[in-house]
Amino acid sequence: MQTSIVNFCKVVNDSDCMRIDAEFFKKEYLIVDGLLRKKQYKNLKDFGIKIYHPNEIKRNYVDSGGVLFFRAQNLRPLEISLESNKVYVSDDDARKLNKNKIEYTDVLITRTGANFGQCAVYLEKEKAIASSHTFIVRAQGLNPFFLSIFLNTSYGRKLIDKGMYGAAQPEIAPFYLYRIPVPILSRNFYNLIEIIYKKSFDFISNSKNLYSQAAQILLSELKLLNWKPKHKLSFVKNFSETQSVRRCDAEYFQPMYEEIVNAITSSKNYSFLGDLASIKKCIELGSDAYQENGIVFLRVSNLSKFGIKDSNQQYLTEELYRTLKQHQTKKGEILLSKDATPGIAYYLKNEPQKMIPSGGILRLSVKDREKIYPEYLTLVLNSIIVQKQIDRDVGGSVINHWLVDQVKNTLIPILPVAKQTKISNKLNDSFSYRNISKAILDIAIRGVELAIEKDEKQAEEWIDVVLGELNK
Repeated sequence: MQTSIVNFCKVVNDSDCMRIDAEFFKKEYLIVDGLLRKKQYKNLKDFGIKIYHPNEIKRNYVDSGGVLFFRAQNLRPLEISLESNKVYVSDDDARKLNKNKIEYTDVLITRTGANFGQCAVYLEKEKAIASSHTFIVRAQGLNPFFLSIFLNTSYGRKLIDKGMYGAAQPEIAPFYLYRIPVPILSRNFYNLIEIIYKKSFDFISNSKNLYSQAAQILLSELKLLNWKPKHKLSFVKNFSETQSVRRCDAEYFQPMYEEIVNAITSSKNYSFLGDLASIKKCIELGSDAYQENGIVFLRVSNLSKFGIKDSNQQYLTEELYRTLKQHQTKKGEILLSKDATPGIAYYLKNEPQKMIPSGGILRLSVKDREKIYPEYLTLVLNSIIVQKQIDRDVGGSVINHWLVDQVKNTLIPILPVAKQTKISNKLNDSFSYRNISKAILDIAIRGVELAIEKDEKQAEEWIDVVLGELNK
């Protein structure tokens, strides 16, 4: 059993609600806090920082125009994710929410949910307002790039975790964030971290552009490049059509879904997903099997079309892994979510680490790689072409479940090999840029950690060496 002894004054200073629970004063948190306070530091509030908690609104989204409404799902560690699920509110609604306005180089922090505390610098050109689930941090007296990197170090993350409250829906509060100790380093070091962050942003921007180009080739071939789905309030269908699919709900027969199907079938060369790839189910385990470390148990919440997310990861024991080894993912497979957030696909181009996917994830293996490339198939699965088929299939459910039979019957357009090659090349280059971007950010994170553990000089020397190796 571990115990922590703290002075009453620390209880008062560290919390706005006199927290005395053992979780708040875990030994690992005290060690980090103590290490930072031995260095030159200021509490976040002493840098002149302003933390804004945006107002909530009734979310009336508009189909076109308007102002980007930035949600918590658009924020990932050191990355702003706007590639999909963008929503907009009217200019009139945006004008009413001046407090929610995001400015260039603001630091955004997820306030609530499983991904609380994730943060990044807003470098997008698009005008946006934030939802109430995201804090806006205006770093007037502190380099925002350094602040964002610091909060993503092992030290910054532990300090954020310490301030979490609420079990079912974790949250973090501005009062606590203001009291986080931040190391005082030289302006030159702050500027070095800013240069690295911006270099990473350039690579991720190139990655996103290439991915977008690949998606545009696909949609252009199907004449869907400028297609906008429209939800109709009324339309007519024959009774025989309801019998053939054993569905009679209006949502299933929305004309926009038929438009997608017609675009695919008009391409002449298409097939069902089940005919193109073998599909293996994975396994569901109860939370009792979860460990703090060990072998990764991959859940839908940790899967994205760009890779596997580390945040809020769960693990299994080596012993349990050996009994489930037949579910180990393999190089060349496509991981595809079918539950909760169905239709997230990620291609395992390289040999994956030890991991067992949850029951909400399927493992796909392309049957004939000369007919359809796995990179191309993964793009199609992540595209609006398949996403709209999923919306049709799971419509009306409280918790989305994409049934395996529905997965198998998903229509997949098969473009000529030359087009697939062009798309695959762009995707491969896109992921290469993304990997470089991540590597650069990891260097910045470790550099800040070294500056805390040792000193700036050693941190800068290490950064110069590893950046030089990366550029070779």
